[in-house]
Amino acid sequence: MSHEEYKKALKQFHKLSDRHILAAETDMSSYDIQKVVKLSDKIRKAGNELVGLMRKNYYHLMRTKRYRKLLKLYGSTEDKKKRKHFAGQLNEMQKQYDVTWDFCRKSMIFIGKKYNVDAVFALTKAEDIWRGMEKCLYGNGNILHFSKYGDLPCIRAKQMNRGIRIFVKDNKLQFKLGRTVFGIKINDRFQTDEVNAILDYLAEPEIMNNKAVQTLMDEAYCIDTYRPCYATLVPKMIRGKYRVYLHLTIEGKAKPKYDRFGSPRHKYGKGMIGADIGTQTVAYTSDTEVGLKNLSERGNSIQTSERKERLLYRAMDRSRRATNPQNYNDDGTVKKGRKTWRYSNHYKKLKSKHSELCRINAINRQLAINEDANHLRSLGDVFITEPKNAGRLMRRAKETTVNSKGKFNR
Repeated sequence: MSHEEYKKALKQFHKLSDRHILAAETDMSSYDIQKVVKLSDKIRKAGNELVGLMRKNYYHLMRTKRYRKLLKLYGSTEDKKKRKHFAGQLNEMQKQYDVTWDFCRKSMIFIGKKYNVDAVFALTKAEDIWRGMEKCLYGNGNILHFSKYGDLPCIRAKQMNRGIRIFVKDNKLQFKLGRTVFGIKINDRFQTDEVNAILDYLAEPEIMNNKAVQTLMDEAYCIDTYRPCYATLVPKMIRGKYRVYLHLTIEGKAKPKYDRFGSPRHKYGKGMIGADIGTQTVAYTSDTEVGLKNLSERGNSIQTSERKERLLYRAMDRSRRATNPQNYNDDGTVKKGRKTWRYSNHYKKLKSKHSELCRINAINRQLAINEDANHLRSLGDVFITEPKNAGRLMRRAKETTVNSKGKFNR
């Protein structure tokens, strides 16, 4: 096999292999964490500027009667030649109004320099924004949304040797962002097994790549190499303090998890499972079990905490209305136009409590969904469900009615 053929086969292997993510907290100092938070806010501002530019171009494009007519004709016709002709005209109009990936990429290069953001991070953010624009152009998306103040977007560079570099020092994984060198905190056996597998690959990368290519060519099968693809920094606000987590994308399937007795935590069943997933419940049937479960439910604690969340939000609304009466109409609705909002110290304390409770509830909901998925996976390995249709699931009544107590009827 020549060198060019080997590179082509290796690229094909990278394209076909599985990926999973290892999440771990970094051991950064408080000073380095503040630098990461500042960089994340710069990426947010640069992304908002690009979103505003793409929204304006998309708005001008959708205002033209010709583009709307072409969209209607493209959707109504079934002739492949006509659809191809209409698609070419749509692409030409998108180029004319600068609603293209090339314009998005070039604009982000200039905006990234303005905010002093590394080109790799800026272009990765541009990819995310363009993915949203594609949903507006070709999917069911309506508009791009801005990131509000306080949101902390992740810092991601889809290259292992640029942006967030990965290297080994004293048989430990180390990462470098600019001049900042940091590691990760390993808390359990699963993370230890994952890190050891990554270290084994980095010790002999060429041997592992050769083995992967040879297995793919001979047996048409992708082995787990545990090659670190790229790293992502995710800053979070937890209990009033910033903490930074590292999400490392790894090639291959995740290592199995074990309990404290050394037994596998999850069992994998075989067979067919029929499932009907709704907005709040999931009904399933298999060869051994039939059930109807509420989604995102882990005992009564979730219901209690969600009720506390609603009570805090109502208290915040009362405080906001008492502090800013000039921004509301006589019937209680918010006035239109530009407004100035002032928040009391009591409101700020309530908001911090509400944010922390929302974070905890979101984690509990995610854990509940993961537990349900693991349980269903233990019943079988073939899932039969209807095609997902989020729009149909989210349909609501056209009229909102209120009962005698003043509450909305669901």
